[in-house]
Amino acid sequence: MSNGLKSFLLRWVANTFAVLIAANVVNGIRYDSVVGLLIASLLLGILNAFVRPLLLFLSLPFVLVMLGIGILFINALMLYTVGWLVKPFHVDGFWAAFWGALVIGIVSFIVNALTGTGNARVQVRTRGARPPAGRDDQGGGPVIDV
Repeated sequence: MSNGLKSFLLRWVANTFAVLIAANVVNGIRYDSVVGLLIASLLLGILNAFVRPLLLFLSLPFVLVMLGIGILFINALMLYTVGWLVKPFHVDGFWAAFWGALVIGIVSFIVNALTGTGNARVQVRTRGARPPAGRDDQGGGPVIDV
Protein backbone atom coordinates (compact mmCIF):
# COMPACT_ATOMS: atom_id res chain seq x y z
CA MET A 1 0.00 0.00 0.00
CA SER A 2 1.44 3.39 -0.96
CA ASN A 3 2.14 6.03 1.68
CA GLY A 4 -0.36 8.43 0.14
CA LEU A 5 -3.19 5.91 0.29
CA LYS A 6 -2.23 4.87 3.80
CA SER A 7 -2.17 8.50 4.96
CA PHE A 8 -5.56 9.14 3.33
CA LEU A 9 -7.13 6.10 5.00
CA LEU A 10 -5.72 7.05 8.41
CA ARG A 11 -7.09 10.59 8.10
CA TRP A 12 -10.46 9.22 6.97
CA VAL A 13 -10.62 6.88 9.97
CA ALA A 14 -9.66 9.75 12.30
CA ASN A 15 -12.31 11.99 10.73
CA THR A 16 -14.93 9.24 10.94
CA PHE A 17 -14.12 8.71 14.60
CA ALA A 18 -14.45 12.45 15.25
CA VAL A 19 -17.82 12.60 13.46
CA LEU A 20 -18.96 9.53 15.43
CA ILE A 21 -18.05 11.22 18.72
CA ALA A 22 -19.85 14.41 17.64
CA ALA A 23 -22.97 12.42 16.72
CA ASN A 24 -22.98 10.83 20.17
CA VAL A 25 -22.24 14.03 22.10
CA VAL A 26 -24.15 16.78 20.28
CA ASN A 27 -27.94 16.80 20.21
CA GLY A 28 -29.15 17.33 16.66
CA ILE A 29 -26.45 15.30 14.88
CA ARG A 30 -27.25 11.68 14.10
CA TYR A 31 -26.79 9.02 11.46
CA ASP A 32 -29.04 6.20 10.31
CA SER A 33 -26.37 3.69 9.31
CA VAL A 34 -22.63 3.14 9.48
CA VAL A 35 -22.49 3.57 5.70
CA GLY A 36 -24.12 6.99 6.11
CA LEU A 37 -21.51 7.90 8.71
CA LEU A 38 -18.66 6.77 6.45
CA ILE A 39 -20.03 8.68 3.46
CA ALA A 40 -20.61 11.80 5.56
CA SER A 41 -17.08 11.75 6.96
CA LEU A 42 -15.62 11.17 3.49
CA LEU A 43 -17.62 14.05 2.01
CA LEU A 44 -16.68 16.27 4.95
CA GLY A 45 -13.02 15.51 4.30
CA ILE A 46 -13.39 16.29 0.59
CA LEU A 47 -15.19 19.57 1.30
CA ASN A 48 -12.56 20.51 3.88
CA ALA A 49 -9.79 19.77 1.38
CA PHE A 50 -11.21 21.67 -1.59
CA VAL A 51 -13.98 24.09 -0.59
CA ARG A 52 -12.87 25.19 2.89
CA PRO A 53 -9.62 26.89 1.74
CA LEU A 54 -11.61 28.97 -0.75
CA LEU A 55 -14.14 29.92 1.92
CA LEU A 56 -11.35 30.82 4.33
CA PHE A 57 -9.74 33.04 1.73
CA LEU A 58 -13.01 34.78 0.84
CA SER A 59 -13.93 35.32 4.49
CA LEU A 60 -10.46 36.30 5.70
CA PRO A 61 -11.50 39.80 6.88
CA PHE A 62 -14.38 38.26 8.86
CA VAL A 63 -12.08 35.64 10.38
CA LEU A 64 -9.52 38.28 11.34
CA VAL A 65 -12.10 40.60 12.92
CA MET A 66 -13.57 37.68 14.85
CA LEU A 67 -10.07 36.64 16.01
CA GLY A 68 -10.37 33.21 14.40
CA ILE A 69 -13.82 32.35 15.75
CA GLY A 70 -15.14 32.75 12.19
CA ILE A 71 -13.37 29.50 11.29
CA LEU A 72 -15.83 27.67 13.52
CA PHE A 73 -18.69 29.17 11.52
CA ILE A 74 -17.08 27.96 8.28
CA ASN A 75 -16.60 24.49 9.77
CA ALA A 76 -20.24 24.51 10.91
CA LEU A 77 -21.32 25.48 7.40
CA MET A 78 -19.33 22.53 6.00
CA LEU A 79 -20.94 20.10 8.48
CA TYR A 80 -24.41 21.51 7.82
CA THR A 81 -23.84 21.10 4.08
CA VAL A 82 -22.84 17.46 4.58
CA GLY A 83 -26.03 16.89 6.58
CA TRP A 84 -28.01 18.38 3.71
CA LEU A 85 -26.27 16.33 1.00
CA VAL A 86 -26.04 12.92 2.72
CA LYS A 87 -29.53 11.62 3.48
CA PRO A 88 -28.60 9.02 6.18
CA PHE A 89 -26.66 11.73 8.08
CA HIS A 90 -28.69 14.42 9.83
CA VAL A 91 -27.74 17.82 11.18
CA ASP A 92 -30.87 19.48 12.62
CA GLY A 93 -29.76 23.10 12.58
CA PHE A 94 -26.91 25.56 12.45
CA TRP A 95 -26.18 25.47 16.18
CA ALA A 96 -26.02 21.69 16.18
CA ALA A 97 -23.57 22.01 13.27
CA PHE A 98 -21.59 24.66 15.20
CA TRP A 99 -21.18 22.51 18.31
CA GLY A 100 -20.57 19.45 16.18
CA ALA A 101 -17.83 21.25 14.25
CA LEU A 102 -16.22 22.26 17.55
CA VAL A 103 -16.29 18.67 18.83
CA ILE A 104 -15.00 17.31 15.50
CA GLY A 105 -12.16 19.84 15.50
CA ILE A 106 -11.05 18.98 19.03
CA VAL A 107 -11.33 15.20 18.55
CA SER A 108 -9.59 15.35 15.16
CA PHE A 109 -6.73 17.36 16.63
CA ILE A 110 -6.26 14.88 19.48
CA VAL A 111 -6.49 11.79 17.23
CA ASN A 112 -4.14 13.29 14.61
CA ALA A 113 -1.65 14.30 17.31
CA LEU A 114 -1.68 10.81 18.81
CA THR A 115 -1.45 8.95 15.50
CA GLY A 116 0.90 11.35 13.72
CA THR A 117 -1.50 11.90 10.81
CA GLY A 118 -2.34 15.37 9.56
CA ASN A 119 -0.29 18.40 10.58
CA ALA A 120 -0.86 18.13 14.32
CA ARG A 121 2.29 17.40 16.28
CA VAL A 122 2.70 17.50 20.03
CA GLN A 123 6.08 17.02 21.62
CA VAL A 124 6.63 17.15 25.37
CA ARG A 125 10.14 17.30 26.76
CA THR A 126 11.16 17.71 30.37
CA ARG A 127 14.17 19.43 31.86
CA GLY A 128 17.36 17.48 31.43
CA ALA A 129 16.14 15.51 28.46
CA ARG A 130 18.38 15.53 25.43
CA PRO A 131 17.14 17.45 22.40
CA PRO A 132 16.79 15.55 19.15
CA ALA A 133 19.88 15.36 16.98
CA GLY A 134 20.53 18.59 15.14
CA ARG A 135 18.68 20.77 17.65
CA ASP A 136 20.41 22.80 20.30
CA ASP A 137 17.71 24.13 22.61
CA GLN A 138 19.17 25.86 25.63
CA GLY A 139 15.83 26.47 27.32
CA GLY A 140 14.70 24.44 30.29
CA GLY A 141 11.33 23.12 31.20
CA PRO A 142 8.61 21.39 29.25
CA VAL A 143 8.14 22.28 25.60
CA ILE A 144 4.95 21.73 23.69
CA ASP A 145 5.19 22.29 19.93
CA VAL A 146 1.85 22.40 18.20
